[in-house]
Amino acid sequence: MTVMPTPSNANTRHFADHDAQARALAGQVAGNLRSALAARGHAVLAVSGGSTPKGFFAHLAREPLDWANVQVTLVDERWVPDSDERSNARLVKSLLLQHAASAASFIPLYTGAATPEAGQAEATARIDALPRPFDVVVLGMGDDAHTASFFPGGDHLADALDPEGHARVVSMRAPAAGEPRITLTLPALLDTRALYLLVSGEKKRVLLDNIRLGLDAARDYPVRAVLTQQRVPAAVYWCP
Repeated sequence: MTVMPTPSNANTRHFADHDAQARALAGQVAGNLRSALAARGHAVLAVSGGSTPKGFFAHLAREPLDWANVQVTLVDERWVPDSDERSNARLVKSLLLQHAASAASFIPLYTGAATPEAGQAEATARIDALPRPFDVVVLGMGDDAHTASFFPGGDHLADALDPEGHARVVSMRAPAAGEPRITLTLPALLDTRALYLLVSGEKKRVLLDNIRLGLDAARDYPVRAVLTQQRVPAAVYWCP
């Protein structure tokens, strides 16, 4: 493993393969959760969906800790029920909330309302009911440099990325998003004690390098707002 400096407060840890990456992040996040449990008696973990965190979820699920006092939620969600194969909630339930972690509580963002706009108030209330700051937030990144549901061209992207915004949850529709979505905003995601970005693939490494080097091409990458902010250190876990 090597460490490469990135802009502002972020650093990137490189791993040889997906399993090494997943094991390392699972161990780190489990340590964060244990510290939170020891200090406050409870912990809150917010995670992303997609394919990249599958190995991380599988390893974290077997970590021995007081899962009964851990609450798990999502950083974003497609506006589909958990019976849908593209549901992030379905992924979390099938891979993370298993084994030792089956005792954790899960707080979904999807409410069953007809649209994310109609469900936004209820989703916000669910997030507001969680202890804050979060103890851990784990983000991913797409090939278009989106993170959470901060998609380029998103109809509420400016609201989601506003560092001074008061909204904690917004709806998002974008050409690359597929289904309408709901997402925590940047201020909500940064209200955490630990922040990680889980990334794999050479194409995404190039995007990270563009941000690190301060290239003009990276100016409009949504993930840049996470990596260059000063509020909470961001640790990037990357593998080929």
